[in-house]
Amino acid sequence: MHDSDNRRYEIFLDSSPVGLLGYVVKDDEIHLVHTEVNPEQQGKNLAAILVRESLADIREQADKKVVPVCSYVVKYMEKHPDTHDLLKGTMEEAVASCRWPGAN
Repeated sequence: MHDSDNRRYEIFLDSSPVGLLGYVVKDDEIHLVHTEVNPEQQGKNLAAILVRESLADIREQADKKVVPVCSYVVKYMEKHPDTHDLLKGTMEEAVASCRWPGAN
């Protein structure tokens, strides 16, 4: 579900929110900055579903290019070449500019 007021996509289980993908809009770009799933719900592929559906919604809007800042989104897009047309630049640029958790 897209919550445009709070600039995030959300995923629900049994009508309870269990994860979100936060973003920032800059001109014709949408920067996907943070993905999280409640710890007790991890391991259920919910983050992948959330990213997949968020990218599908962005594609449907067709007015923004994606800048993946979140390392999870970068990894997801690397594994799904069918999403590369949404990128502002190239996949290689996204990987190079991403700050992996724990990186210096």
